[in-house]
Amino acid sequence: MSQAPLDLTEAFIQLGTIRHGEADLNDVLTRIADVAKQAIPGTHEVSVTLIQGAEAHTAAFTGELALMLDLWQYEHGRGPCLDAATTGTAMIVADMATESRWPEWATRAHRAGAASSLSIGLPIQEAFVGALNIYGATPHAFDEVTSLAQKLAGYAAIALANAHLYESTATLAQQMQVAMQSRAVIEQAKGIIMGQRRCTAEEAFAILAKVSQDSNRKLREVAEALVDRATSGTPAQRAGDHEQRG
Repeated sequence: MSQAPLDLTEAFIQLGTIRHGEADLNDVLTRIADVAKQAIPGTHEVSVTLIQGAEAHTAAFTGELALMLDLWQYEHGRGPCLDAATTGTAMIVADMATESRWPEWATRAHRAGAASSLSIGLPIQEAFVGALNIYGATPHAFDEVTSLAQKLAGYAAIALANAHLYESTATLAQQMQVAMQSRAVIEQAKGIIMGQRRCTAEEAFAILAKVSQDSNRKLREVAEALVDRATSGTPAQRAGDHEQRG
């Protein structure tokens, strides 16, 4: 059962209601592909290409045809979606049967059931670029809607960039939290060693580092193990251990 078409305003609203704390980057990409399929007249299937460095992959797609047409381009290193992503412009194939810029790909696409296509570059982040790829089942499907598709792609790029920024910020925050936890447990372990050995903080850290190196374990793991041993028994047992070590 096909979905009812969206007008551009409804499409913008759908993209604007994405809550980045509740949707990961893949969910946002899938939403963009689904909205584009509904909003752009003549659309048969949609995909989103992302390129990081020299690696391109299809991050979202509405049907196997779109995925297959993308993969053929990646295999040969050329095609409208790759050119659109790297140049940031729109690449339209009005008729696969007469396309001369990418003839081999166009022939395969035509045989597979795609008669036209429109790929629009998505300016996302410096780390990677992308393209919104729209495939039509009839020739010249996008001759009159290229401007509309570009507006939608621009709005989608903003939603995608925000999702990427949110995900990157969340990852950084998580890494910082882990780093702070590591520092806290290392400081605890140093304090225990200082109390047991009557040594300085620098000497306690050197002892931890040596155990880490000798046991081929991370410094945090060594510190956690020491803190666990020091806090696991009863107060009397811990006192007895301390007296024996003294």
